[in-house]
Amino acid sequence: MKKRFTIIGGGIAGLTAAIALRQRGIDPLIFEAAPELKPVGAGIGLGANAIRALALLGIEKGIVAKGQFLDGLSFRTEKDSLLTHADTARVSRAFGQDNFVIHRADLHEQLLSHLDPSRIFTGKMLHSLTIADATNPRRPISSPGVTGNIPGPGESSHAFQSPIHLTFHDGSQHETDYLIAADGIHSAVRRAILPDVQPRYAGYTCWRCVVPEGTAIAREVEEILGRAGRFGIIPLPGKRVYWFACINAPAQDARMKVMTTAELSKIFAGYPERVQALLKASEGLPLIWGDIADLPTTHRFHHGPIVLIGDAAHATTPNMGQGACQAIEDAVILAAELSRNTDPQDAFRAFDNRRQERTRMIIRRSRALGNMAQLQNPVLIGLRNAVFRCTPTAVFRRQLKILYSVDLS
Repeated sequence: MKKRFTIIGGGIAGLTAAIALRQRGIDPLIFEAAPELKPVGAGIGLGANAIRALALLGIEKGIVAKGQFLDGLSFRTEKDSLLTHADTARVSRAFGQDNFVIHRADLHEQLLSHLDPSRIFTGKMLHSLTIADATNPRRPISSPGVTGNIPGPGESSHAFQSPIHLTFHDGSQHETDYLIAADGIHSAVRRAILPDVQPRYAGYTCWRCVVPEGTAIAREVEEILGRAGRFGIIPLPGKRVYWFACINAPAQDARMKVMTTAELSKIFAGYPERVQALLKASEGLPLIWGDIADLPTTHRFHHGPIVLIGDAAHATTPNMGQGACQAIEDAVILAAELSRNTDPQDAFRAFDNRRQERTRMIIRRSRALGNMAQLQNPVLIGLRNAVFRCTPTAVFRRQLKILYSVDLS
């Protein structure tokens, strides 16, 4: 009997994985917790590695048509003094198309266009999962690291037809042979099988917004670093501008949650005028707020018939712009391993082995870069700025070579 595959999570990781698996002859079902597939977020950047992965799937043209490639990346001080600038157009000639930006909703729409809507189920928030004993399918067991809804002594056990039984909050149930968890940094699947693996707060919180008619700026990503915090400006197609603002704050601070653009304007007073102009233009627009977090790098992604991908496996802070990129890489590599391994669990194990070192490196470097960008001590800020100004372009290119040299086969 043909084995059944299920994906939990209808975000970038889950949808891209479904596309990649279908191209390898596997047609998974997708279960998404939200009542509708409406992505939460604003702008998103994709590096050369992600563009190459999308090209391998043959879907990059439609995505590229909805976004745009930018010419550069610059870091500046709050007084508008240039710290460093990278010519990403030149980088693209060495590593492939780079510094691509798109609205998250547009990316989501393009991914959905390659999938059969009848294979996607919304409003399916996972309540519990059980795994059957392979030697006795009627007896749910706790595999290494797996908890969840395991019946206790005297409780009735479900007669399993497949190894994994899922129960959703709406009372519906589903059985599958293999489960791909793509349900984000707060993954319900990961909580069930790895309850001790919890998101780590990075020490700063963030607001995001897209201005429909933003102030005209250069075709580049710009980050402005100062004692008050960090402000990023990213142009999107159609004269839209995506901005983000990060400040150091306690985790889940109630004051941050209700912060307004007028209050942010006071925090970033003294920053370049274009910052104030964007904040003023954002009055009345929805602000997306959230603390910045990542995951520790000590756990496995493969657990029997279950594999974690994307942020559910290796969530990173956004400082290297690699969160979505790594999810897309995951999808392509997982599909490749499922194609070359007869036993899906062998494929999951091989995927885990291939992805551990790379994702750990990105999580560590991104966290370190964020710590550097969020400095408030004037002496340390001065040292950081000196390092930025003195670092040769060759160092930047070597780092990109490490980042973009990934085997996707």
